[in-house]
Amino acid sequence: MKKLLAAVSAFSVLLVAACGNGAASGGGDASNKAIRIAYQAFPSGDLIVKNQGLLEKALPDYRITWTKFDSGASINTAFVAKSLDIAAIGSSPVARGLSAPLNIPYQVAFVLDVAGDNEALVARNGSGITGVAGLRGKKVATSFASTAHYSLLAALAQAGVKESEVNIVDLEPQDIQAAWGRGDLDAAYTWLPVLDEIRKTGKVLITSRQLATAGKPTLDLGVVSTAFADAHPEAVDAWRKAQAQALDLIAEDPAAASQAVGAELNLPAADALNQLKQGVFLKPADIASPEWLGTEGNVGKLADNLVSAAEFLKSQQKIDAVPTLDAVKKAVYVKGLPSVLG
Repeated sequence: MKKLLAAVSAFSVLLVAACGNGAASGGGDASNKAIRIAYQAFPSGDLIVKNQGLLEKALPDYRITWTKFDSGASINTAFVAKSLDIAAIGSSPVARGLSAPLNIPYQVAFVLDVAGDNEALVARNGSGITGVAGLRGKKVATSFASTAHYSLLAALAQAGVKESEVNIVDLEPQDIQAAWGRGDLDAAYTWLPVLDEIRKTGKVLITSRQLATAGKPTLDLGVVSTAFADAHPEAVDAWRKAQAQALDLIAEDPAAASQAVGAELNLPAADALNQLKQGVFLKPADIASPEWLGTEGNVGKLADNLVSAAEFLKSQQKIDAVPTLDAVKKAVYVKGLPSVLG
């Protein structure tokens, strides 16, 4: 029933995304100058691009629509329905999207951030939980098919705890916050800004930064549908340049960056600045390095990271099959990347 309700909820989002913007005809038509973008409410350069209208300034002839999504799972569902062209989405749902049975025809075109202390597993005060091993028999919430879900499973595996030994419930971040406030949860693995709220009455057990050090890194990525990239390569270039501008602003003028992010998250600039500091943001030039996206003919280690995530998801029986490394490399969009990033 829970899966059915989630599917119904995701389909409702699709109807909003597809019908509410007047641009539901798909991004594969070069004459249709419309871009349907999915964004999520976590502190990143993507929110700066949205807030400052950077893409609208770069592409005045395009009709650009931004739709808020609560998780990567619902974004994947929207891509399956051909209701999106570009999205901000976590690496775990991307690995899932590139795997069977979804096999979504989209490509990774940008690294928005590397998860650090901005995603974490928190135990509620009074729960008696002092470590990950203490989650046995406890009720733990996370957003299924998200990077937080992947990290939770990785943390459990690292601690020798079977998934079946924990009561894991599927909740979106805002629902996690509400359930936390009611005392319905023992712990939760989630991300900012909700993470900041539950940390006030809880203890951090492990962060995504720590899991990355242990070989289970997660990222927030920018993906673009293959059909849209084929039909509108100049628009993809403009979007990547706008994202690079946002990364430069975070590095060079954090006060201005936090103002923009705070406006999108309805937070004071000081709080937004604190949240931005918890993430790991690359320099634009580094995105084209062998460590990340790479270049044409030499796709970077991001492809290996996604295959590793898919292998983990397969071991947890979350996907049917792991895509080949070659298939994933083809799903990394590096066309003209160094010159685009400057």
